[in-house]
Amino acid sequence: MTSGKREHWDEVYRTKSADSVSWYQPTPGPSLRALDELQLPVTASLIDVGGGASNLVDRLVERGWSNLTVLDIAAPALEVAKARLRDEAGRIAWVVADVAAWQPDRHYDVWHDRAVFHFLTEPEQRLGYRRALETGTVAGSVLIIATFAPDGPERCSGLPVQRYDALALATEFSSTFALQREWREEHATPAGGRQSFQWCVFRRR
Repeated sequence: MTSGKREHWDEVYRTKSADSVSWYQPTPGPSLRALDELQLPVTASLIDVGGGASNLVDRLVERGWSNLTVLDIAAPALEVAKARLRDEAGRIAWVVADVAAWQPDRHYDVWHDRAVFHFLTEPEQRLGYRRALETGTVAGSVLIIATFAPDGPERCSGLPVQRYDALALATEFSSTFALQREWREEHATPAGGRQSFQWCVFRRR
């Protein structure tokens, strides 16, 4: 399963530019606003799960964040980000892994996930994700997560997705995390389309 997923995402990033994929954001506004509202210190540890070639890590480095990890199943996506960051890339921890089969070896203050969880359409995949999340966080840690909303796409990058509203996401994480805030976003794709996202911020009990 993991090898097939890795091959799929490796091919995506080998054949498409990072700014042409549907999930591309010139500026990761929702993520940055969520972090601003939490008023976290720049010394907080943050992992961007599925961060790939996202610009979020660039913006955080610019803001002075110093304890950053980016995880993605596709090594080519991480190479795009490393090349873009140049010398700053050495300050980031880069992890190539399928988060649903990953075992973190440390804890994070912030677990950020924009659009990975909705690809986990099988119960065992979501269980593996929650195990990684719970291993990689402690009481007080924050989960910032975004998935396609109920009126969002049914597929992305040729793969089926699981769509969520705030209640459904809260149910997925209710055993360990308490919902703090939720909102919807209408994401504009590079091709001019619109995608409905559900965002939630949770705090670990």
